[in-house]
Amino acid sequence: MSFSTRWRALWLAALTILLCSLFGGLYGPRVRAAASPDDDLRESIRTFANVFHLVEENYADRLNPDTAIYNGAIPGMLHKLDPHSQFFDPEQYGALREEQKGHYAGVGMQVAPRNRKTVVIVPFPKTPAYRAGIRPGDIIMKVDGESTENMSTNDVAKRLRGEKGTSVSITIQREGRDQLLEFTVVRDEIPRKSVPVAFYVKPGIAYIKVAGFNETTSRELSEELKSLNEANFRGLILDLRENKGGLLSEGVAVADKFLKRGQIIVSHHGRASAEKPYRAQRGNGGRAYPMVVMVNCESASAAEIVAGALQDHDRALIVGASTFGKGLVQTVYPLNHNTGLALTTAKYYTPSGRLIQRPYSNVSLYEYYSDPCRDNHRSPKVEVKMTDSGRPVYGGDGITPDVRITAQRADHFQSELLRRYAFFTYAQHYFSSHDRLPPKWEPDDAALTDFRQFLYQEKIPFTEAEFAHNVDFVKRFLKKEMYVSAYDEDEGNKVYVESDPEVQEAIELIPRARQLTEDAQKLIAQRTAAGK
Repeated sequence: MSFSTRWRALWLAALTILLCSLFGGLYGPRVRAAASPDDDLRESIRTFANVFHLVEENYADRLNPDTAIYNGAIPGMLHKLDPHSQFFDPEQYGALREEQKGHYAGVGMQVAPRNRKTVVIVPFPKTPAYRAGIRPGDIIMKVDGESTENMSTNDVAKRLRGEKGTSVSITIQREGRDQLLEFTVVRDEIPRKSVPVAFYVKPGIAYIKVAGFNETTSRELSEELKSLNEANFRGLILDLRENKGGLLSEGVAVADKFLKRGQIIVSHHGRASAEKPYRAQRGNGGRAYPMVVMVNCESASAAEIVAGALQDHDRALIVGASTFGKGLVQTVYPLNHNTGLALTTAKYYTPSGRLIQRPYSNVSLYEYYSDPCRDNHRSPKVEVKMTDSGRPVYGGDGITPDVRITAQRADHFQSELLRRYAFFTYAQHYFSSHDRLPPKWEPDDAALTDFRQFLYQEKIPFTEAEFAHNVDFVKRFLKKEMYVSAYDEDEGNKVYVESDPEVQEAIELIPRARQLTEDAQKLIAQRTAAGK
């Protein structure tokens, strides 16, 4: 083991011991009353050092300190505390910071492995890759002249990234072309849009998707509200499905746009931190159009903060499924060698005082992360609070929706089409012999017949009964992939939303959302008048 590697291992070992000492010692609580905390710490460090030395000298294979410490001792200790405290190695910490910033430097496309090749899933709109003419389905054969044959997709993605203004050559194999295609792409700042879709899904009814909360989310949302002319809204559908959260400050800023100035959005407190409430600083300026907020079991953290605040203040009708239940506050501490520690320091509470976090004691990490989407395993709703107007709401297990919308579970046929990337592959097959998609293209009978024949050619098994039963599903996903390939990801997402049955249900609930806000305003006004 080299000196630098050994030094890093010892530093990581010391960090592990220090953290362990803060949470009860490496081997649990001490029983010697006479020992001081400093004595316990020194003894724990000596014990760990002895164990590490024995493993280093005698283990059957050469010891990798990263495996022993990064992926072993530190994560093992943190997982004993709670499911969300986490240690980030240099690569993970860099990815975390990049995600929080909302941008990176590169060519701007999503890639994935397909049949041991790295394939372009989609070039992001208005990015260098998109402007260069790279298309979904393109196979990346070389990067800067180096073959990708033995590279992982992750390695290919790393080579595509680089400093803004630098160039990279990309060699592409495209279906329908005999010769390889060469592209020289100049890298640029690539925004990670957290508000990817915003448009009028019906006259007067706006739809806005918030996919996550990074440093640009509230600014993106403000721009979309201005572009759509918020003053003309007769209703808004705010889609937080699959939104796994992000920055607390951005969740607060998003909720601020829809609440009255001064209203509490969220509060948090812990053993070492006093209660801290966050209030709406600017408020909605008196705009109180009906709102429906869509959530599901993958809506977590900052998404739950937004949904909980709008529900507690009777500002929006929450629809969908019970949310994930992630209400632990992580403070991220930067450490040496570009590593970081996300440590739980407090818990989140909605304005009514509901705890967002669901129970995690005596539950494995697998059960914890897979359980939220299985409603029959959810905890009973035992914590009851009241909204501003006196409606009962429930806590201690995520945010319970006002109206439950049951998402249709994929059957075997649907799962097989998605697993085999049938819609994606068909779109690439189509555009290998077509230059463009006809204006206002729809998956009509002729298109469905062609897609059915394509499934036969790809040897994807199905029955005619299965195809007929799932024709709406096929149309929805087929149209999305065709529009992504013909135009860009934004257009694909838009046409998918327009045919999403859950969104259609949300649209139908706009009158109920209007009634909710009107009734709450009347009741609160009556209480205020009676109190004078």
